[in-house]
Amino acid sequence: MTFSSPAAPHQPPSTRGLFINGLGLGQLCSWGSLYYSFPLIAQAMSADLGWSKAELYGAATLGLGLAGLAAYPVGVAIDRGYGRAVMTGGSLAAGLLLVLWAHIESLALFYVAVAGIGAMQAATLYDPAFAVVARKAGPAHARAGITALTMWGGFASTVFIPLIQLLLDHVGWRDTLIILGAINIVVCGAVNFATIDTVADAPVRRPAGEGAPKERSAIADAIRQPAFWALAVAFTAYAAMFSGFTFHAYPLLIERGFDTATVVGAIAMIGPAQVTGRLAVWLFAPRTPVRLLGSVIVAVFPLAFLALELMPPDFTLVALFALGFGAVNGIITIVRGLVVPELITRRAYGAVNGALAVPATVSRALAPAGLAMLWTASGSYDAVLMAIIAGSLVLAAGFWTAAALAGAGPED
Repeated sequence: MTFSSPAAPHQPPSTRGLFINGLGLGQLCSWGSLYYSFPLIAQAMSADLGWSKAELYGAATLGLGLAGLAAYPVGVAIDRGYGRAVMTGGSLAAGLLLVLWAHIESLALFYVAVAGIGAMQAATLYDPAFAVVARKAGPAHARAGITALTMWGGFASTVFIPLIQLLLDHVGWRDTLIILGAINIVVCGAVNFATIDTVADAPVRRPAGEGAPKERSAIADAIRQPAFWALAVAFTAYAAMFSGFTFHAYPLLIERGFDTATVVGAIAMIGPAQVTGRLAVWLFAPRTPVRLLGSVIVAVFPLAFLALELMPPDFTLVALFALGFGAVNGIITIVRGLVVPELITRRAYGAVNGALAVPATVSRALAPAGLAMLWTASGSYDAVLMAIIAGSLVLAAGFWTAAALAGAGPED
């Protein structure tokens, strides 16, 4: 006998209830402690240990690559009813790895800790949480819950970057990592354990081999659709564009003549703007088809980066860019969470979404280093910004192609 999942009660979860708010708190803390913490901790480590940026960021690239490899099996496990175990276990493991990181003295052990934390992101960040919501509500009813989760996660940088900087200033990077580890164990682990429905997620006995063929059938059906591959291209380009710009925004803007205070102020606006964009969708476009919402949003990215390329170093202009970029980036996260059930298939959400995430996660890992090499080769950030604009055009073309190819949407 094997285990598979019972049919979850397909009722939209309340966006004000324990389930969504508990998962949302976990997302806020997971994103803040596992993703946004790295550049700040790495800078402090470099000053303390004398390790180069290439050595430090190589570990982050490895970790994100492992997250990409883990995305599909994590999605399958959640489809089979192990969401509680996956997300709780991921948070506990991430917390222990952060504590291990706090005690490292060698580069090899640092790579073990950071690579492990990167892999745990596949079990703790948006994609597994979206899959848990889709399993509870049914993919066709998951929109409100997924939107609410992204609003919680949108505050992660706003809350955690100042908090981490405060901790670094007062207790140093090692104790900061221990505190972040405790947050993952005590907060993230606890809320994931308490809020994911044990009964709905419990695996049940059914004839041996029945579960896996159904998942494989859903994946096989998905990858036979040209729209799946168009979306894979679109979101791989998006991941590279977003990751590359996130890691290089500060030096890029400085090189283009903006002063430090202006750059810091503009970057600080992106997080709240993401939440504002998601809130606007929740309030004013709760039932807008994803193909329409996404088709409009992807057009904004190349226009925004082209405006950045042409603008003079003026605070008002760069602030408008940051607000616009943040808003559309927040909305594209919602589109990413809903596009599988609305354009591809409503079966095996976790597995199909995980398969779609694999190339995107790898590109997210490689883009910062790739753009750094492009900067070294070209001698300026002009070429880097051109590459980002090209990525945004690929995103738009890929999504528009998928929307056209998907027809009326999935029938299953």
